[in-house]
Amino acid sequence: MSPSLVRVLAIDDYEPWRRFVCSALQKCPQLRVIGEVSDGLEAVRKAQELQPDLVLLDIGLPRLNGIEVAHRIRKLSPNSKILFLSETRSSEIAEEALRTGAGGYVVKSEAASELIPAVEAVLQDKQFLSASLAELWPAVIAV
Repeated sequence: MSPSLVRVLAIDDYEPWRRFVCSALQKCPQLRVIGEVSDGLEAVRKAQELQPDLVLLDIGLPRLNGIEVAHRIRKLSPNSKILFLSETRSSEIAEEALRTGAGGYVVKSEAASELIPAVEAVLQDKQFLSASLAELWPAVIAV
């Protein structure tokens, strides 16, 4: 990752998970969480307001799902990079998520080992896909 500060917006409706993600990101001094949101509509508003460098986004959110949130963020904060963090292991959902222009998709149960490498890849404009998805559905990588 570059030495400059990367501003991160964490979006997930489960507060203990957001706490885990923020704690993991604190291990990288160049990453700074500038906001946490638990709701899809609020996520869109906050992304437009903060214009984060990186958005960590869940799929299952109240009021507006993560896929639609990603579409809206792409329009309102076009320079923000998006990394999905979801427990959903469906190839169709992963493909749809990546089609929003997101740089990656991490399965939550693999985040302990994959979160930081995924963040680094997405910030370098590389695509990242959890190993379990890449093994099960190699076609997803070709999105």
